[in-house]
Amino acid sequence: MFRPETPFLAVDGIVNIQDEKGKWKGIVLIERKNPPAGLAIPGGFVEVGETVEEAVIREMREEIGLDVIVLRQLKVYSDPERDPRFHAVSVVFECVARGKPEGSDDAKVARVYSYDKIPLDKLVFDHRKIVEDYLSNPEAVWRK
Repeated sequence: MFRPETPFLAVDGIVNIQDEKGKWKGIVLIERKNPPAGLAIPGGFVEVGETVEEAVIREMREEIGLDVIVLRQLKVYSDPERDPRFHAVSVVFECVARGKPEGSDDAKVARVYSYDKIPLDKLVFDHRKIVEDYLSNPEAVWRK
């Protein structure tokens, strides 16, 4: 059987949390259960037969216990060194949700970090770059 060598395809969700009055509280980060240790944007791998949009919705439900609305695709991150385990390509989406995230699946803990208090130095993979790119984006939902 032919098995091509290609990078693993992943999705990540920048999940903006809105309170009941419509105020933006921040984004959800998870504390990882598995190596590498640290904080990360919630996400995971795309399953065979699944679109990337379906995958990010599923992963957010599994990892942080929230049903999200996907607003748009932000960018594809494909640096071969982004993940110390193997070459992974991630499609990153901007999402919104209400409620309190709860860590599950690969997440020990999930919590909301206000936009000005994100511990960038604790982010693993290339998630620091992703979050910095997002925070500097004038089109980000929380800026409106």
